Amino acid sequence: MARALHAARPLLAVKPVLLADIGEGIVECEIIQWFVEPGARVEEFSPLCEVQSDKASVEITSRFAGVVKKLHYEAGEMAKVGKPFVDIDIQGDVKEEDVGALAPVQALEKETEPKPTQAPVRPPAEETAASQVAILTEHETQSTPKGRGKHATLATPAVRHLSKELSVEISEVNGTGRDGRVLKEDIYKFVERRKAPSAPASATQPPAAAAFTSPERSTTEAQQETPIALTRTQEMMFKTMTRSLSIPHFLYADEVDFTSLVELRGRLNRVLSKSGLSDSQVGKLSYLPFIIKAVSMALYKYPILNARVDVDSANNSKPTLVLRSQHNIGVAMDTPSGLLVPVIKNVGSLNILGIAAELARLQTLATAGKLSPQDMSGGTITVSNIGSIGGTYLSPVVVEREVAILGVGRMRTVPAFSTVPGEEDRVVRRQVCNFSWSADHRVVDGATMARAAEVVRAIVEEPDVMVMHLR
Repeated sequence: MARALHAARPLLAVKPVLLADIGEGIVECEIIQWFVEPGARVEEFSPLCEVQSDKASVEITSRFAGVVKKLHYEAGEMAKVGKPFVDIDIQGDVKEEDVGALAPVQALEKETEPKPTQAPVRPPAEETAASQVAILTEHETQSTPKGRGKHATLATPAVRHLSKELSVEISEVNGTGRDGRVLKEDIYKFVERRKAPSAPASATQPPAAAAFTSPERSTTEAQQETPIALTRTQEMMFKTMTRSLSIPHFLYADEVDFTSLVELRGRLNRVLSKSGLSDSQVGKLSYLPFIIKAVSMALYKYPILNARVDVDSANNSKPTLVLRSQHNIGVAMDTPSGLLVPVIKNVGSLNILGIAAELARLQTLATAGKLSPQDMSGGTITVSNIGSIGGTYLSPVVVEREVAILGVGRMRTVPAFSTVPGEEDRVVRRQVCNFSWSADHRVVDGATMARAAEVVRAIVEEPDVMVMHLR
């Protein structure tokens, strides 16, 4: 019996790419989108995919060149840190361990070879539903002036994230962007059109009752509840705030006179605009860099507010207080993705312009959803400027691994008596702002918090003091 000759497959090494540890105890990430597909050629440092962790979105790149063999996860699935998420065939020099890994992958290829598929025979009920869908699709196509373009399924990560939140298949949306790209407005319009047919849902009602529904009758309808999955940012906030509930809080509030700071900020912005000394990232100074610097200066005098509580120390069964030398101040930011808290590192070594430049950089990245895990980690104390949106008073929540947080309210103009000697009865205009402090009452007592808050208030009310502490 003649033996058939088989041509050997060119020797390729299959390298499983492991999802790297991105720090802060993160064990899994959501695959937001893939930039490659099986069979695609990639080079070293070519982007493979974008993942979303509890901290930020990160773009994963290839460590070597080759051909993508397999994607272990689909977009929207959770990938485990330290586990393979993509296989790549590497051409060229092959190591023994790579050859050993080749056999099971080839066997897997045979098992997963696509089989010829037949068009499924639909039951009569499905045929009727399909015809109704076809009619609705035809009507929708006729009523929409601009159809799907060749790039209809291309969209920014923010648009894809929105489509997932609203359970919308992005390929079904008619894009109105350039070349048919799907925009956020297209997603919202699609959802509205999808909800429209559900209005006359009570098909069992008589035609007259279905056509005319009085307001009085609508008040007797049953309450409808629609469950919506949390976004990744909301999940992060849910976990963080749940852990923060183990911290016993106390609130300390104070009123701060911003009048001198308003004048100083105005003078500095005029000087910067005329001399051209302003940093390229800083259009003009806001009040927040001055507040952050004042907090850092107070931490030198009260380092306990820059500490963390260690309740699971390996060397000691008793809780310990860990003091930290650098002032890494987190700044709560309102972004399109929700609340994020990037961190300005080593504030003690920065001047006002340096703090403002770092704020601008972090705000730009946060708005674009491009904050890295390094930008989000290592905070020692937090400042939340809710006053930029609105609200005079607040009760901020202490973040885990920190012992204090400052909430800044809205600045407002109020009448006040003059503090100039001899003019105490004269009423003057003052710019005031409320500072609300929350602290971990397990290690911080009210007197310490009050004294530290008084240092911050004194610096903000006499901002020229900062000049004497430039570093």
